[in-house]
Amino acid sequence: MDLKGRDFLTLCDYTKEEIDYLLNLSARLKAMKRAGKVWQPFTGKNIALIFEKTSTRTRCSFEVAAHDLGMGTTYLDSTGSQIGKKESIEDTAKVLTTMFDGIEYRGFGQERVQQIADAAFVPVWNGLTNEFHPTQLLADMLTIKEKLGELAGKKVVYFGDARYNMGNSWMVASAKMGMHFTACASDEKYFPDEELTAKCSEWAKSSGGSINRSTDISCAEGADVIYTDVWVSMGEPYEKWEERINDLMPYQVNAELMKKAAPHAIFMHCLPSFHDLNTTMAQDLHERFGVEDMEVSDEVFRSEQSVVFEEAENRMHTIKAVIAATLGADPDFN
Repeated sequence: MDLKGRDFLTLCDYTKEEIDYLLNLSARLKAMKRAGKVWQPFTGKNIALIFEKTSTRTRCSFEVAAHDLGMGTTYLDSTGSQIGKKESIEDTAKVLTTMFDGIEYRGFGQERVQQIADAAFVPVWNGLTNEFHPTQLLADMLTIKEKLGELAGKKVVYFGDARYNMGNSWMVASAKMGMHFTACASDEKYFPDEELTAKCSEWAKSSGGSINRSTDISCAEGADVIYTDVWVSMGEPYEKWEERINDLMPYQVNAELMKKAAPHAIFMHCLPSFHDLNTTMAQDLHERFGVEDMEVSDEVFRSEQSVVFEEAENRMHTIKAVIAATLGADPDFN
C-alpha cells in the first residue's frame, strides 16, 4: 500500500483497503513500542503543528509519534504564528513547506486545512476541524478491533449532538468499513449533514453497512458500541449549554441505557468528558444548571465497559501510522 505524499484530511478520501492498512500499521507500531523496539526512519525530518484550537491528546499524540519516528516538531498556537491574521493561509503553507516535511492543522472550518493542503507540497494532516476528526476515528476503530474483533457488522449508536466532526466522521467510517451507524438525539437539528448522510448511505450499500437516525433510545438494543461526545463543541457560545441540557439529557449515556446494549458492548468517548465535578467548567455548569454529569454518567465512564483511556492511547499509535505511511515508511519494508 503506497500512501506516500497523500494528505489525511478526511476519511472520505480513503478506501476501505487504505483504512485497513493504516489500522494494521497502527497495530504493528503499537506492538513495537510495547516491545521497546526503536524504529526511526525519519531522523533529520521535521513537522509543523498548527493549533488554532487547544488540545491535550492531539498535541501529545503528534509530538510523541514524531519523536518516536526520529522527527522534530514545532508547535504553533493561535498566538505563535501570523496565519490568517498578517499572513494568508496560503502564504503560510508555502513558507512552512520550505522548512518542514509535513504539516498538521487543528482548528476551525475544513476549508482551512484544505487551503493548507492545496498550497503545500508536503503531506497535511487534519488534527480536527469543525466538520471532521479523522485521526480520532482511526483510534476508535483500532480500539474496537482490539476489544471486539473485526469492524464489519458492528452496531454503533451515537447519542447526543452528532452534527459536527465526531458524528460526521463516525458516519463516514461506518459507511466505509461496513458498520451499522445510528445517530440518536431529540431532534433532527442534532443529526449529521443531509448531503454527507446521502453520500455515506451510498457507500454503505457497497460495504454492507447502514446509516440510520432515531429519536428513540431503544435503538441502543443490541449495540456493540455506545458512543457520545460533549454537547457543546469547541468555539460555540457558552449560552448553548442550557438548550443542549434541556434537549439532550434524556439521551445521556447512563447505566440504564447501557443495559439496552449487547452484554459485550463497550462505551467510547473522544474526551474530554463532563462526567463529574472535578473541573472548573463542570463546577460552573453545576452551579448554573444543577447537573452533576452531562453526556455520560460517572458510573458508566468509570465502568469496566468504558474504553476511553485505551482510545486516548491509540491516538498516538494511529497518528504515528498516518505520519509514517504518508511520508513513505513501513517497518516491514524500510
